[in-house]
Parts: sequence; C-alpha cells; structure tokens
Amino acid sequence: MPTTIDTTFLDTMPPNVAVQFFDRVTATPDAEAFRFPRGEAWESVTWKQAGDKVEALAAGLIALGVQPEQRVGIASGTRYEWILADLAIMCAAGATTTVYPTTNAEDTVYILGDSESRVVFAEDDEQLAKLVAHRAELPHVSKVVTFEGKADGDWVISLDDLAAMGAQKLAEQPDIVRTTSASIAPDQLATLIYTSGTTGRPKGVRLRHSSWVYEGEAIRAQGILSETDLEFRWLPMAHSFGKVLMSTQMACGFAAAIDGRVDKIVDNLGVVKPTFMGAAPRIFEKAHGRIVTMQAAEGGAKEKLFKAAFATGLEVERLKREGKAVPIGLKVKHGLFDKLVFSKVRDRFGGRVRFFISGAAALNRDIAEWFGAAGITILEGYGLTETSAGSFVNHPDRNKFGTVGPVFPGSEVKLGDNDEVMIKGPGVMDGYHNLPEETSRTLTSDGWLHTGDKGALDEDGHLVITGRIKELFKTSGGKYIAPPAIESKFKAVCPYASQFMVFGEDRNYCVALVTLDPDAMTGWAEANGMSGASYTEIVQSEAVHAMVAGYVDELNSHLNRWETIKKWKLLDHDLSVESGELTPSMKVKRNVVQVNHQALIDEMYA
Repeated sequence: MPTTIDTTFLDTMPPNVAVQFFDRVTATPDAEAFRFPRGEAWESVTWKQAGDKVEALAAGLIALGVQPEQRVGIASGTRYEWILADLAIMCAAGATTTVYPTTNAEDTVYILGDSESRVVFAEDDEQLAKLVAHRAELPHVSKVVTFEGKADGDWVISLDDLAAMGAQKLAEQPDIVRTTSASIAPDQLATLIYTSGTTGRPKGVRLRHSSWVYEGEAIRAQGILSETDLEFRWLPMAHSFGKVLMSTQMACGFAAAIDGRVDKIVDNLGVVKPTFMGAAPRIFEKAHGRIVTMQAAEGGAKEKLFKAAFATGLEVERLKREGKAVPIGLKVKHGLFDKLVFSKVRDRFGGRVRFFISGAAALNRDIAEWFGAAGITILEGYGLTETSAGSFVNHPDRNKFGTVGPVFPGSEVKLGDNDEVMIKGPGVMDGYHNLPEETSRTLTSDGWLHTGDKGALDEDGHLVITGRIKELFKTSGGKYIAPPAIESKFKAVCPYASQFMVFGEDRNYCVALVTLDPDAMTGWAEANGMSGASYTEIVQSEAVHAMVAGYVDELNSHLNRWETIKKWKLLDHDLSVESGELTPSMKVKRNVVQVNHQALIDEMYA
C-alpha cells in the first residue's frame, strides 16, 4: 500500500520565497549556506552572510524602481551570483525571468521582450554583447547588472554598484526589504521560466511564490534530506530542476557547493565530496560509459574482476529487492568485491554520496541498477516546468527501479485519456505568459494539468512513465513504438553512445540515427591506433562501424521483433545545444534532427 505522509505542513508553510529565505537565515545564521570556486580554491559563506548580500541587492533593485511582479531577467550560467540575484529579485517582490547562457541573441531578446523585463543580470561580456547589440529592441530594460562583464556606469552597472545603491537605500529605510518581503502574497508571480521548446517559440511558464515554497516543504516533509547534507549543484539554475533544489535547500537547511561548469563535474565531486546531487540522465550515462570503457581498455584479469563484481552486485541487489536472504557465500564474495571494485567506483563521486536524484528525462533502468550494484543509489523523479519541477520522487528506503516514485504529499495524480498523466496541486503553474489559448489547452477548468506523458500507476502508487504521447508512433504494420524506451536501452548497452534516435512512423520498419560521445571516442581512438584523428574520421572508420553494428545487434536481441532497428546511420557530428538539435537541458529536439537529416532517413527506406 502507498505510504501516507503527513500534509499538515501545507497549513504552516512560509507565505512566499522571500520569507522562506529570511526564515532560514534566522534559523541557522552561522551554518554554511554556499561554497563556490574562487580561482583554484573554494570560498564558503554562511546563511547570515548570504542574507546580508541578498538584502543589499534587493534594496538596490527597489532603488531602481522594480515594482511587485515586474520581471527581472538573469542571463547567466549556474554560479553563486545567479542565486544571489534570483533571491534578491524575489525579496524585492519582483519576478525572475530565466535565460540560459547558451540562448542565442534572437531568443534572448524575445524572452526579455515578451516578459517585459525591466532589469537584466548578465553574467559576462558574452551575455552583455547580446543585449547591447539589440538595445533598441529592449525598450523596457532600464538597467543591466553584470557579474563580471565590463560596466559602462550608465546602462550597464556592476553587481557591486547595485549592492552600493542598496546599502544607501537601507541607510534611509532600514526595513524596506523585510517589509516588502512580508507583503508578498502567496499567489504572486515569482518566476517566468521559458521552456526551451522542442518546437516553436519558447513559452513563459508563470510560477507563483507558493509553488516554490511548496516544492521545498514537500521534500522536507518526506524526510529525504536534512541540514547535515551537502549538495553539489551544477544544474542550470535557468531550469526548473535547479530552482527546485534551491527551494529545497532553504526548507531543509543543507549547504550547497555551486559550480555550473559541466566539464568540472567529476573533478568537483572529488573535492566537494557531496552527500547528494541532482542530475539529468546524460550525466549518469556518460559516467557509466566512461567507467566501463576504461575497464575494457585495461583488459585481462582486471576486466574479468570488474565484470564478476558487477554480476555479483546485481544478484545481491536483486535478492534484496525481492525480500530474499543473501546466501552467506554470496555475501562474503560481495564484501570482497566491494573493497576491490565498488569502493573505487564510489570514490570517483567523492565517496560520500547517499544518493543521486535523476530528473529532466527518463533514466534507463539497467544503468540505475548498475549504479545500485556499486552501492550508489539513483532516485528517479519526475515533473515538468509547468509543475515547478518536482511532482514525484523515489525515496531512499523504498526506491523502485523503473518508476519515478509516488506523487508529492499535497498533490494528486490521475490517468486521463490514452493513459495521459495528469497532475493537480500547489506546484502547478498559473498558465503560460500572454498565451491564454495554450493555457486553456494545458490546464483544465478545475486545475488538472495535461502533462503530455503516458503512464501507469503500480500497486504502491508509484508512477511509471511509458512514453511521451507525441513521440509514440505507429508503424505501417499497426504496431505502436515508444522511441525513448529503445533509445535509452541502446545507451545502456553501448558505452560509447551519445544519442540514438529512432524513426519509423507509418513505415514498415524502424531505423536509427546514431551519434557517439566525443570524449569516449578519443579514448577509443588512442586504444585502436587512431590517436590524433578527428571525430569525423574516427566515426567514419570501418572499425567503429563494425563496433556499433555489434551493439545494435545486442540491442535488437532485447527488443520485440517489430521494434528492432533494421538500418542505422552514424552522424559525423554529435548533437549540441549550439547546433539547435538539443535543448539547454540536453533533450533532443527530435523534429529538428529529423528535418536536418531527412535525406539520410529517407535513404534508409530507399
């Protein structure tokens, strides 16, 4: 039976994010709040220090004339200053508009214009250049505040300039920020997040203060995290997954180490030694692939030991899940493998991880079980930008592979037509900004959100996502295909895979476009006599083609006959955000890929 969690927290939640933040500052002023890189070292600040800085910046925004619910943009990667800016905006009663640093100038200007942002925080000269070049198209923007770019002292000022304006405002009106914070209604607009959109223009999702407060309090109520935890946060703060971790941090009081540089994740984990981290599945796929290929390159006895260890680990975990006793001989063997193999895998992630939280896309079950065998728990969760990120998450003590866990306490789930997952609760958005027709198509009159995902609920109330309704297609033989399920299976069997995209709507068989991970292929090239060759040369070689063919054959052995991949093509480049084929949250824009490579797909049916 589903476990019931006390929902009395709904009656005692802070009224808004600003009060939630200042309550945390008051509760644990001297505890560590954030740490962040400064050169090669890490600097740390307490909740009190962060609170003082946020209050000064919020007062600066009020001095600039920011009014309740007026939008203030942030165009920046994930860093400590992003968090200061976001909290300052909400403490000044404004509403944050998020812009990914990888967003091109055209879309950046569209987002800031559509949101009518009055002030914009810009990370550096690269972000400033987008704004300066299009200043005439941004009539609402009265001031730009840069974290580390070149200020002109007029339209563009520095973060320190804003803090100085705030200090002057606080000298005149010491209670201005606290009074403003206390006056924010729960249903006031806190954030506009523009969905990266796999089709068309991005849509601004309107999220209330009460939604973010609820998200953090709902996770705290489930007892998953506490003040003693340490998070490593690299996820884009422009994405709802990053934002929900901030809300959770304020509710629970743990410290967070902040560094958005994706290429530094592994190094940072070794230094920070966190107890948990949120990530998209691609991070786990890459880590899995890297470890497996490194062991394969070692070969011989070491590779045999590695494979034997994981076979044992998977068997032990299976017995535990089924509630069966682990035989003493297997237990002893597992203990030995834990010392020799699994402890070294855990050390790659800092050695202290209690669990990872996976979201933003579906995680392959085989990869989750592989990490579990090594003693690393991955809790899969589910939500949308339209639900303030989290709506479901597995619990460490009842983690069910293949599910995204039970619905958050205080929220409801049901299955609609065609088994569409529908969600209702405090996290659900107000609607899309300036798009009433889109809003009415997505939100029912009684508050249920159409997710567009197909799902099922098991006997414990855990949700299983079976596919994106729009991504399901039917072959000419009448069989339904769920591409994401096939695609994630390939990534589990092929440690070199980056992307695997399945097509076949109204055709008599399925085909795939394949890209390989550039980092993994550099290692492969060194081990196979192609050191120094370009990515294109490597993936066009006969040896790589034969290798991929073997993995496709292995994939097909795990599929139903009608799902099998009859033909496939290797692309000469990996997909990227810059090429427009990935969203900033690393989701494939399937329609863009299909349009870009339609001739190649058609060739496979010729």
